[in-house]
Amino acid sequence: MFFDNPFKTRLPHDDEYHVGRQLPIFAGDDHTVLGTPLLPPFPKTMQQIIFGLGCFWGAERLFWKLPGVHVTAVGYAGGRTPHPTYEEVCSGQTGHTEVVLVVFDPKKLALGHLLQTFWQAHDPTQGFRQGNDRGTQYRSAIFAADQRQLKQILDSAAVYQQALGAAGFGKITTEIALAGDFYYAEAYHQQYLHKVPNGYCGLQGTGVGCPNMPLVAE
Repeated sequence: MFFDNPFKTRLPHDDEYHVGRQLPIFAGDDHTVLGTPLLPPFPKTMQQIIFGLGCFWGAERLFWKLPGVHVTAVGYAGGRTPHPTYEEVCSGQTGHTEVVLVVFDPKKLALGHLLQTFWQAHDPTQGFRQGNDRGTQYRSAIFAADQRQLKQILDSAAVYQQALGAAGFGKITTEIALAGDFYYAEAYHQQYLHKVPNGYCGLQGTGVGCPNMPLVAE
């Protein structure tokens, strides 16, 4: 049951993390929709950002549909356990949240549009949950590729906070930080909703529009 697992409502203490493993659990493949390689190296003209907005199945589909996206991949970020399995992440004892790596062409897709899509697609005020999906692995998060990107993300959060507050919502709980290690999820999770079109998608926004970000394609 939900209340039997303390890691649904808190991150592990130092001695409670799973050990993990040294080798990746994903060997690589091409994106089943876009046809581009899921593993780096990516073209030097591309930029990267990592989004967590609940179950990563629906989140990945949201982003691969955007023009200017080179590739997307689902995985785990924000935790400590190296190369975790899905079951380990769901236990709450890795510290990771489910995320989508988005590699995009900044000449075709503005970071501001990606951020607007992210904020409007989920409820970033819920803490360790997203809708009926409860647990630390469903927390909202954005992991930036560099300091410039990080500042733009923080600015966008401040803008959306004003809109949410005016609509009666609480404070944004989204974890915002520079990206650390990103671990690819198992092959069957990659582009899951393309492989299983009627599969589960828990995405649900607040209904509060995010003002257009003053960030244009470069």
